[in-house]
Amino acid sequence: MMLAYLINQYPKASHSFIRREIRELERQGWQVRRIALRASGESLPDAADREEQQRTSHVLGGGVRTALRLARGVAALLVRQPLRFQRAARQALRMSRRALRPWPYHLAYLAEACVVARLLHRCGARHLHAHFGTNAAEVALLAATLANIPYSFTVHGPEEFDHAAGLKLREKIRCAAFVVAISEFGRSQLYRHLPHAEWPKVRVVRCGLHAGYGAGPPAPPPPSPRLVCVGRLCEQKGQLLLLDALARLRTAGVALQLVLAGDGEMRDALQAQAARLGLRDVVRITGWLSGAQVRQEILNARALVLPSFAEGLPVALMEAMALGRPVISTYVAGIPELVQPGRNGWLVPPGDLDALTQALRDLLATPLADLSRMGEHGRRDVRRRHSLEREVTGLGRHFQASMQAAGQGQVAAPSTRDTAAGQPGGMP
Repeated sequence: MMLAYLINQYPKASHSFIRREIRELERQGWQVRRIALRASGESLPDAADREEQQRTSHVLGGGVRTALRLARGVAALLVRQPLRFQRAARQALRMSRRALRPWPYHLAYLAEACVVARLLHRCGARHLHAHFGTNAAEVALLAATLANIPYSFTVHGPEEFDHAAGLKLREKIRCAAFVVAISEFGRSQLYRHLPHAEWPKVRVVRCGLHAGYGAGPPAPPPPSPRLVCVGRLCEQKGQLLLLDALARLRTAGVALQLVLAGDGEMRDALQAQAARLGLRDVVRITGWLSGAQVRQEILNARALVLPSFAEGLPVALMEAMALGRPVISTYVAGIPELVQPGRNGWLVPPGDLDALTQALRDLLATPLADLSRMGEHGRRDVRRRHSLEREVTGLGRHFQASMQAAGQGQVAAPSTRDTAAGQPGGMP
């Protein structure tokens, strides 16, 4: 059975969880057409992401060619499906009222949706799923209307919760077959914006790791006092606060090293802050890394630290715990559902420099044997709560139920023999 996935920017180094989900769906027998509104423009150090780039149709590319493609898509739907086009146009205008962006953006989303709808028709997709409840979810809603198929989307947070009214989150969910939250916390935040009658639409499907990730005997934590922080370099991840905590510890004579594994808009600011605090010799910023390189950086560290101010539920925490490393993070969003203080890591209040400094001090003073025991607890907890195979199986059941409810007849479980037919076709 053919599904289509729609993402704003794909592939991206920071979206490995989407790649894993898609590929596990294919392993379980689904055919998945990848569609992105635009390419990320970032480097793709992971070979798997470069493969995804070749398998993804991008709606926007800039220049005259993109303008012609959008115009052709609008004209085709206006002529061939005028009633659906009118319905989608009304939806786009309704979504523009009191929205974060003015109405011209929403008409642009309608044009993008026309291109997406043609792709859906050509590949025979029977359900459209989007990741993130921002502009991609609106384009998915409009494209599904034009293609006359059901759609769903995954909400990660925090942006969708911060701007739920302006993003028209309630309207997007009203029109969807179902919506996915990645944690119990995420589910509760969606409940806040929905009438009680629509709560059953919200399904929890956690991001996960393959059973083979971190398999085998865990590597013992290294004797060197190295820490790693994995993620985009941005305000919400709290890396500036982490540098402040490191400076306090160094002033107190505590030996340490920090690897910031990732890249992003705050790289220059972090480098400048490290220089001001006299940390240039103990802080290293790697830039974007492949999955194998991230894994090695985690194994080379004693623990992973992610002092986030806002989150969904970071996959980096799962990866570190699956590799037998304890973590330090914050009481934010879905993180406390995974990180249990004293068992597999430390949790501190977000933005609390004193608490973060003390947690780092405690971690560095903890005997390696105790860190190994905490790491083993973390491995068990990730396997129990974040099995990619189990979570994607549940997601597949939701897709099947959506197709059946849409009146598409009895939908059989997908067969792995069908996956070869799932290669993407060309852009019209």
